[in-house]
Amino acid sequence: MLNKLTTETRNPNSQDLDTKSIKEILQIMNQEDYQVPSAIEKEIPQIEKAVNLVIQSFNQEGRLIYLGAGTSGRLGILDASECPPTFGVSPEMVQGLIAGGSKAITDAIEGAEDNKTLGGDDLRNLSLMEKDTVVGIAASGRTPYVMGGLEYAKRIGASTVSISNNKNSKIGEAADVAIEVLTGPEVVTGSTRLKAGTAQKLVLNMITTTAMIGIGKVYQNLMVDVQPTNQKLVERSKRIIMEATNVDYETAEGHFEKAHHQVKAAIVMILLNCTYEQAAEKLEESKGFVRYTK
Repeated sequence: MLNKLTTETRNPNSQDLDTKSIKEILQIMNQEDYQVPSAIEKEIPQIEKAVNLVIQSFNQEGRLIYLGAGTSGRLGILDASECPPTFGVSPEMVQGLIAGGSKAITDAIEGAEDNKTLGGDDLRNLSLMEKDTVVGIAASGRTPYVMGGLEYAKRIGASTVSISNNKNSKIGEAADVAIEVLTGPEVVTGSTRLKAGTAQKLVLNMITTTAMIGIGKVYQNLMVDVQPTNQKLVERSKRIIMEATNVDYETAEGHFEKAHHQVKAAIVMILLNCTYEQAAEKLEESKGFVRYTK
């Protein structure tokens, strides 16, 4: 029942929201948002389990697939779309599915989230495999589209994770790992694009970033697999090389060119004083970890 979900109850701190000044409304929203990080902190053990599943999938050349409706679906797609330019992975490695398909990214598709069969169908169309990890996202923890997807993933043998904003969620019961971030009542009752959405975005950031670190996509705290697809990213690539190796701009630029615009290879070339071909070989031997090249 919706009325039993904390995300659907009325927030006592915003009961008279329509009588407040603009500044007061902003202050109330800001104070409510302060609760989100501490709510996430309590779920770090579960998030850790989820990251381990994702790393396991990546190491088996499997995929991370997000599944959600409305705001939750859009956040999954956003996180997935940011992985290729940030970590140099293929668009297939992290994907986002939303109830109602691509049109639902900008337009509400009535009834799509209530279709339990559709979640499984969408995963079937992606040729879901046992080595994949599916992360179902739903603030309520009960969205049929997400439930259907998680149940299908379980039947296939894929790893499953749920992210919700209510305790003892239905999708949590269906998943191998349940992340339940209790963000409480929203400033505008039931508007889970607010605190619940913020919490989901932060958790998704944590999952993909930590998993990518776990497969060698970061050296120190530098995004060494960044794809230099525009001038800003070309300059960032050179700065990353400078930071990682303590060389000047000209040296970084020269190795960036010699490494065919591959930041990671350029760093290894400088650190180990080797050729591009040798750097590529060393990175293959270390499974992509700059730190473990020798």
